[in-house]
Amino acid sequence: MNLLIDDVNRVRTLTFNRPDALNAFNEALYDETTVALRAAADDPEVGVVLLTGTGRAFSAGNDLVEMQARISVRGADLAPGEHGFYGMLDALVDFPKPLICAVNGLGVGIGATILGFADLAFMSSSARLKCPFTSLGVAPEAASSYLLPRLIGRQNAAWLLMSSEWISAEEAKDMGLVWRVCAPDELLSEARRHAEVLASKPLSSLKAVKQTMLAPIRADILAAVEREKALFTELVGAAANVDALAAFADRK
Repeated sequence: MNLLIDDVNRVRTLTFNRPDALNAFNEALYDETTVALRAAADDPEVGVVLLTGTGRAFSAGNDLVEMQARISVRGADLAPGEHGFYGMLDALVDFPKPLICAVNGLGVGIGATILGFADLAFMSSSARLKCPFTSLGVAPEAASSYLLPRLIGRQNAAWLLMSSEWISAEEAKDMGLVWRVCAPDELLSEARRHAEVLASKPLSSLKAVKQTMLAPIRADILAAVEREKALFTELVGAAANVDALAAFADRK
């Protein structure tokens, strides 16, 4: 299974489970995560969703081997799955309950930008994050061009989105990208402890808080997704992107 699902004390933990691929998102994982988020949103027994990963990665982002194969076979067909990347983004934008991320290891691309949708983010002290868009010759994604400047400030967001450099857990906390940094063996217990505090509250009230926090910016998030999608479609398959993907495939 690409995604493990576990329920304890009204907290549903969704664990990315492609450890041999560093939990990179292939189309199956996008689809399974989308379905799981929608199901958790509709389940009255779920108060909070906690996202984490197995092995040494949170998520290595898009599965670049699969992306290269899709580009070479079908051109810039970016979402051949049932839901795909944009289906998962819709599920994240629409998710009406608290969403907590526990970054257990490296987070790359969507493995970093997904934190823009987190209500609380915890990060292992040994984890690292990177947004590799410029090294891949593509545009940003997951509304990160809007959410990250709002969350961590324009200059921090500019560095993260433009440099393709790694940032440490402490740097992520200093920027405001994550809320707490934990020792690796304490990460999940700390994230779950806070998740259970929230899950013990009335669900109607939790949803009201989230709705009122997101309502003023929801249209801006969706607009950012569309802007990024247009630029991503324009740049994917162009020379810089093709060269970067070929170099990655050669290293593999």
